[in-house]
Amino acid sequence: MNVLVFKTSVESKEGIQRLKPSLDALAGNGQWNFALDDRDKILRIKSRSIHPSIAQKLLHDYGLA
Repeated sequence: MNVLVFKTSVESKEGIQRLKPSLDALAGNGQWNFALDDRDKILRIKSRSIHPSIAQKLLHDYGLA
């Protein structure tokens, strides 16, 4: 299992809720989380097969990367 780590600009739980359906579809429910208390608003995704560029594109599409 790999853990992908991304710095984001997500500021709130509401922002996470906007992303939830897409992240669940990409990685699976419970396979990702945000650290909103971290200054870099880190997103961690656990995956065996997701390429980092796919997750980066998702964040970019939402204006959060």
